[in-house]
Amino acid sequence: MASSDLQSSDALEDLRRQCLARGAAGIKGLGRSFRIMDDDGSKSLNLDEFQKGLDTYGVTMAKERVLEVFRIFDKDGSGTVDFNEFLEELRPPMSNVRKQVIVEAFKKLDRTGDSLVTVEDLQGVYNSQHHSKFKSGEWSEEQVFRSFLDSFDSPYNKDGKVTQEEFLNYYSGVSASIDSDEYFVTMMKNAWKL
Repeated sequence: MASSDLQSSDALEDLRRQCLARGAAGIKGLGRSFRIMDDDGSKSLNLDEFQKGLDTYGVTMAKERVLEVFRIFDKDGSGTVDFNEFLEELRPPMSNVRKQVIVEAFKKLDRTGDSLVTVEDLQGVYNSQHHSKFKSGEWSEEQVFRSFLDSFDSPYNKDGKVTQEEFLNYYSGVSASIDSDEYFVTMMKNAWKL
């Protein structure tokens, strides 16, 4: 591997580490920041938008390092980065077996089949009756559901809708802290009754 490839790899690893330091939803939060920075709706970012997205999210990297990471993803040299591809590459590597069980859990939650998990999907699947704030009368069933969805949704744009990408980004953060595929799959199957 050439010296510049190693430096670029280090820059990417630094960015990944900073995102994961924010917890399981760190990569998903960066994705939300990037979507907000995509002023023209092109689903891609130029270098200025990319830098602005990192700054807004609070990622600290020298301008040269940002440029290194940007160049990794600007494979065609167009001066733009497709942020879905960027986030896919940024996720810590996951085995196919982990990805499959995450998708399986998402599909179970997505009862309406519209590729979004919403309050409507949770009715009859997620039992709010045992939530302490529901029991005390402080929250309605819908507030309990929104709180549940918020754990997968971005802290910067809580819209009450969770996409498969957000779900996968959330669990990629969880996955990064679990060494064993077997343990991760067991945890997911138990959590989602798969």
